[in-house]
Amino acid sequence: MIDRITPDESTQRGQHHPPQSSQHENHQHSEHLWKLPVTFTPLIGREQDLAMVTALLQRPEVRLLTLLGTGGIGKTRLSIEVASSLQNDFADGICFVSLAMLSDSSFVLPAIAQELGIQELAEQQLSEQVKGVLSTRQLLLILDNFEHVSAAAPLLVELLTVCPQLKLLVTSRAVLHLQCEYEYQVPPLATPESEELLALDTLAHNAAVALFLQRAQAIRPHFKLTNENAPAIAEICRRLDGLPLAIELAASRVKLLPPQALLNRMEQRFSLLIHNVLDAPGRQHTLEATIAWSYDLLNDEEQQLFRYLSVFTGGCSLETIEAIANPLHNKTSVILQLVGELLDKSLLLQIEQQSESRISMLETLREYGQERLREQGELEPARRAHALHYLKLAQEAEPHLKGAQQLVWMRRLTHEQENIRAALGWLIEQEEIELMLSFCAALGWFWHLCGHWNEGRRWLEAALVLPRAEQPSATRATVLYSAGDLAYYQDDYAVARARFEECITLCRSLDHKSELASALGAAGMLLHIQGETEAARPLLEESEHLCRTFDLRWELAHLLRKLGRIAWGLGALTEATTYTEEGLKLAQQLGDFSLAAMTYSTLSAIAMRQGDLTQAAKLTRESLTLARALDDKALIATAVQNLGYLAIQEHNLTEASALAQEALTLFRELGDKTFVTIALHSLGDVYMLQGDRQQAAAAYQEGLTLAEEIGNAIQAGWHLIALAKIAAAEDRFQQAARLLGTAMMKIDVSVHMNGAERAEYEQLVQSIHTHLGEKKYTSELLAGKSSGAEQDTRHLEQDAVIQPPADEPAPYPAGLTAREVDILRLVAQGLTDAQVAEKLIISRRTVNWHLTSIYSKLAVSSRTAATRYAIEHHLT
Repeated sequence: MIDRITPDESTQRGQHHPPQSSQHENHQHSEHLWKLPVTFTPLIGREQDLAMVTALLQRPEVRLLTLLGTGGIGKTRLSIEVASSLQNDFADGICFVSLAMLSDSSFVLPAIAQELGIQELAEQQLSEQVKGVLSTRQLLLILDNFEHVSAAAPLLVELLTVCPQLKLLVTSRAVLHLQCEYEYQVPPLATPESEELLALDTLAHNAAVALFLQRAQAIRPHFKLTNENAPAIAEICRRLDGLPLAIELAASRVKLLPPQALLNRMEQRFSLLIHNVLDAPGRQHTLEATIAWSYDLLNDEEQQLFRYLSVFTGGCSLETIEAIANPLHNKTSVILQLVGELLDKSLLLQIEQQSESRISMLETLREYGQERLREQGELEPARRAHALHYLKLAQEAEPHLKGAQQLVWMRRLTHEQENIRAALGWLIEQEEIELMLSFCAALGWFWHLCGHWNEGRRWLEAALVLPRAEQPSATRATVLYSAGDLAYYQDDYAVARARFEECITLCRSLDHKSELASALGAAGMLLHIQGETEAARPLLEESEHLCRTFDLRWELAHLLRKLGRIAWGLGALTEATTYTEEGLKLAQQLGDFSLAAMTYSTLSAIAMRQGDLTQAAKLTRESLTLARALDDKALIATAVQNLGYLAIQEHNLTEASALAQEALTLFRELGDKTFVTIALHSLGDVYMLQGDRQQAAAAYQEGLTLAEEIGNAIQAGWHLIALAKIAAAEDRFQQAARLLGTAMMKIDVSVHMNGAERAEYEQLVQSIHTHLGEKKYTSELLAGKSSGAEQDTRHLEQDAVIQPPADEPAPYPAGLTAREVDILRLVAQGLTDAQVAEKLIISRRTVNWHLTSIYSKLAVSSRTAATRYAIEHHLT
């Protein structure tokens, strides 16, 4: 509806305008126009857009500004708000002209004339009448929905040429392609960050969520944002790309469906999101109709390319579009032109990156495009072309991931992760066994380098269990090795061992030398860690023989690092140095940053064992520099952990604490339980040096429990010795002796400690021995060897709950610590103790200890009561 506001009505709406004359009076006299559609709701989330568009129109050189964007993004609403903010900038007023119902561009001029109140005269052309009226006026003319009458664009140039004080604000889904045109791309509303846990008051101020709430409350006045519905509402807004129309349509459904149920039906968004408001434009009665309006304006070639581009997820490069679309058009120039047209018509988005320009599509438009693909019978060939393209990319990248171009190709694959995931998912759905195995074989080392161990294992295992995937092939052997490799790094030794053994058997039958060498080396390393040194030796020796005989340089560099670590673990430091330095030289020759960084880390560990902390720090920083260049979380975490250990040795506690916390966070994100136990030990050491035995005990106890769960005896031994040190400091010498007895069953002091560590250990033993005497000390030591650690740490379990330092205020209500809040949030979401432990990479016993502390602090006795407290205090 076009509204012509009288002065009284303006005042009632908080707007002040000069008196207006009748629409039909003679326009030879100056008349102040104020003709805008009535709006009944406030504009949400457009503060920045409003400011920028207003500022643009206030610039003298900007005569024609086009607000661009896909259907339903809010161009019209923004233009009305801009006009309201500019009411004092145009002496002769502002006039809004809706073009949505016009069937032909020839009707644009009559529509403008009608809204200006110009009656056509027989003796003068209408265009001359309009120009005559506007020629002396300082007026803002808003032309809404110009995309389907774009042939009238030259008329706008004519008007601007003869009307020097006229400005035009156009809303369109397509660029007008005029020299005088300034473009403003209207973005979607901001949506909540994925996985972001926000307080309700913060979430309520997110633009997309605020719009959802506004429209939901128009239907259900008592509707509120709660801890229960907030995640669903946030996800709905994300899934709808922040499109205002789509969000409004979704919110209108809360009359029938609560947010979670609405989210569950979002796969059928086009049948679900229907507008029943009679005064809404016809094209906005359904989300599908809004998009169809734009789609129907495309020619056949543009429609076909739009459909094909809907198979991409997370954007793609122009090069990729050319590769996929060439079979359609055979000419790169044609494809580039069509992409440009789709960009100009707001059906694609351009994302600028340092190395390339990427093209993206809103998720809602993607789904519409895929529906059209399905209708045309093109979905299967389009998805196949997409999957084959990314398989080719992965296979092209694979050899470069072990050489000088490693960083370049890692970044390229990282940019394409969403498309890669979509391709893998489709291949599994189609049970494309050979293609899926080939894809996973090419990506195995990429997943390792990027620390995507969980994801990589899921895809690899899914490929291995496909029907008929057990057929012997070199590709299957590579997938088996990669599955074992990632399982090994997540301390899932049973699965790793099974996969390596199957890989070795298959490689022998196929005479596949390179993969056999890798699998033998990995299996040998695993057996050594599990204490089967005699069984490990022939595997390692055969692996080295194959590498040297067949000039497998990368495999040899990888193996030498393993051999260096084994020698280091056995205390043969000269041998360890020889192996590792040869491996480093090879890695550097190959240009493999990752392998070099890992090898520097091993050399650093050797230097630490030798007591050369200066050299260790130097080597660790070399490793960290390479790791950060690669953005390799695993390598970064390892280097940070080692630097933290060195800071502890130098009693630089501020730096040591920060590094230990950073390493612990990174290892938990990776799911690397072995290194989580190491980081916990470092954190415990920091607390001990700070004089906080309670927090130290908690860290050591958590590390001990986790080490025992994964069967890492050496790490369990280190934590037991640390707990013995605490027990001795608190004059519990009998318990300390028992803990030492248990530790002696797990760790070889002469092998696993450097000189400084051994001296400190011997000092601890001497202190306990002195306080207990020979007889009692020996008795308790034997008791510890026979009984195990569980009962000996019971006292520590009861008290080992990490508290914030006494001189700092607790960061959460009731004195809850950050870790306790992490656990409480997950409990409030309905997770079991086992699920909480898996999520946070801690033991179940640690979860139980923390819950005991949480219940005590909150003065509750059940999960239900704790959950209620979490919700009431916005901790979920």
